[in-house]
Amino acid sequence: MSKGKIREMFPGGNTSQGFFSYYDHILPQERASKIFCIKGGPGVGKSTFMRKIGCEMLNMGYDVEFMHCSSDNNSLDGVVIPAINVALLDGTAPHVVDPKNPGAVDEIINLGDFWEEEEIRKNKEEILNANKEVGRTFRRAYRYLKAAYSIYQDNEEIVESCCVDKAKINEVSEKLMKEHFGDKEIASCEGKDRRLFASAITPNGLVNYLHTLIDTEKTYVFKGMPGTGTQRILQKLKEAALERGFDVESFYCALNPNKIEHLIVPGINLSFTTSNKYHSVNVSNSTEINLDEYLHGSQLEKYKEVIDNNSANFEILLDTVVKTISKAKKIHDQLESYYIPNMDFVSLQGCFEDTLNRVLKYAREKEC
Repeated sequence: MSKGKIREMFPGGNTSQGFFSYYDHILPQERASKIFCIKGGPGVGKSTFMRKIGCEMLNMGYDVEFMHCSSDNNSLDGVVIPAINVALLDGTAPHVVDPKNPGAVDEIINLGDFWEEEEIRKNKEEILNANKEVGRTFRRAYRYLKAAYSIYQDNEEIVESCCVDKAKINEVSEKLMKEHFGDKEIASCEGKDRRLFASAITPNGLVNYLHTLIDTEKTYVFKGMPGTGTQRILQKLKEAALERGFDVESFYCALNPNKIEHLIVPGINLSFTTSNKYHSVNVSNSTEINLDEYLHGSQLEKYKEVIDNNSANFEILLDTVVKTISKAKKIHDQLESYYIPNMDFVSLQGCFEDTLNRVLKYAREKEC
């Protein structure tokens, strides 16, 4: 049996709006066979628990989605097995997930059942102080991010309002829509829009998993300065696909969670991706569209000093954000040291095996 395919992404992100969650898009309730909400403190094994189940299913030939944590991209916030509509999700802060349809769809697995509470309580004061410091540090990071984004927006506004030929950008989007959706009628039922992040601002810098996501037969790669119109084109293409009944996957900007950067239309094996200094992907059979070709050079030169100064300040702030998030992770790692020694990992293994057997049961039911 061949091994399944891995797709990797982020369900939440550290953004200019604070922590932003697209958790409801991981696996919709109406489609899910089962959603396991994994509860427990830091260091109790939630990520390892989910990863082990994901790897077991991969080895059995199932495609698996690994949902990474933006506050520690080496850790997982969730695992999805799409073929059987089963997900395991980290249900703890800041992305608190609780059962919405208990029993019918989702349930809680509490890894706190396997710790020595009395031993943990001996470190109560240290735990409380560390949690407060983690919160303060993340709030500081989000203030830096908000400041960085305001500078980024200034460059976007300069380019969009003064430097780009919007008519040409409209021609690009119209040509793409006609080519891929022009011969398709409006559907009686709109497609579904699944929203997630392909990249995130993490303690390890800007991380993306585009290489696991963009693998369609046809791919368009958009390049261009902020403000050239990529978002506008992608939004039009997404709406055209949805109106014609196609399900889509929309991947949003790590800085601005309302700005679409990548679009996949699985039903017609088509994807559109934004390539810049912060994220890019090398794919075969791709067509590059460079929107910088539609900039007015004289106008751009007029604002060059402002744009360059903004870009430099943005980089300084972004670097400060990463260092601040990294500091928060180090404090969080200290928290884990109060829990790990007080976990009964032998009993936890029994819980893992039971959960894996239940996942396999859903797989067998799907095959019948």
